[in-house]
Amino acid sequence: MRLGRSEARAGWLFAAPAMAVIAIFFVLPVVAGFALSVTDFDIYAIGDPDLVRMVGLANYRTLLSDPLFWQALRNTAYFVLMGVPLTVATALAAALGVTAGVTRFKSIFRTVYFAPVVTTLVAVAVVWRYLYHPRFGLINGFLAVFGVDPIAWLADPRWAMPAIVVLAVWKNFGYTMIIFVAGLQAIPEQLYEAARLDGASAWQRFRHITLPGLAPTTTFVTVITVIGYFQLFAEPYVMTSGGGPANATLSVVLYMFKEGFRWWNIGYAAAVAFVLFWIILGVTVVQIALRRRGER
Repeated sequence: MRLGRSEARAGWLFAAPAMAVIAIFFVLPVVAGFALSVTDFDIYAIGDPDLVRMVGLANYRTLLSDPLFWQALRNTAYFVLMGVPLTVATALAAALGVTAGVTRFKSIFRTVYFAPVVTTLVAVAVVWRYLYHPRFGLINGFLAVFGVDPIAWLADPRWAMPAIVVLAVWKNFGYTMIIFVAGLQAIPEQLYEAARLDGASAWQRFRHITLPGLAPTTTFVTVITVIGYFQLFAEPYVMTSGGGPANATLSVVLYMFKEGFRWWNIGYAAAVAFVLFWIILGVTVVQIALRRRGER
């Protein structure tokens, strides 16, 4: 049934406020960011816009030939490849534990696991920085019980990024856990009852009922976690003094921040932002495509 002209006009009128907000706070900033990325906009241009020059794709060519950018991209990719599976697996394990736990304590455990998510990231990073202290940190103190020598977690290029990954997993798995809990509650209990009657083990029920039932949920949490982890910034900024040691924790967003707000190469920083946008978009499209192919 086709809508009449009056109904279509009414629909557009109802949608107009939301569309206006999207245009003002999303479309216009994106267009402005791309416009900046093809200029040499810097601190001098802030005082005198007449100094701005169009440089075309020069910022992008410079970016792709900058070894520091590629190092930042490798660090970010390492963080994503390590952090996303650990976060999703930890969240799923916590969700299964909370769902199967004693009823009276479910809400308490959900609150405890979710508490790090709502805690200020900067405050958490400062606390974990002391936990990682090579001499007085609790982590090294715990390892010393097993005869492990002290590790300079945030001063050693080999351990700095894994230390940040552990912090990120602890900080973020609670949000993903809540989504998994909702997904588990949506799986019909009759399927588990039928499987028990057929003699299926706990592992078989998990493999053939829980995992397929959580497939859409897993795709969703993986996509949003990947997008979030590609925007790594606060953890290295606070814990490693801006990407150290030896740029071992320098992320793409931190690199963009330094170029834009430390060196005031705003046009170049905008180019970094757009490259990161296309990388995230590409990874997201691949994830969704793989999920759809798996459903066939």
